[in-house]
Amino acid sequence: MSREQLFLMRAQALTMSGVPITALDRAAADAAISTTVRASGGVRNCTAAFAYEFGEHPDLTAERMRGARRAVAMLYGSG
Repeated sequence: MSREQLFLMRAQALTMSGVPITALDRAAADAAISTTVRASGGVRNCTAAFAYEFGEHPDLTAERMRGARRAVAMLYGSG
């Protein structure tokens, strides 16, 4: 998996996790990402769930994804 793919996967998983993104530290983000990916049945299923959610609620999902991307960039570095 490339750095960019890992960055996007982390942001998608955070978006899907439902945890408040504003006050995340690295350990909380790691836990939320792992839990979400496992609950989805893996990275591909998590990505599929994200795509479905984006299709159903584009306004909410897009806003949350922007916050997740900022959080991932701060906590892990840019993709």
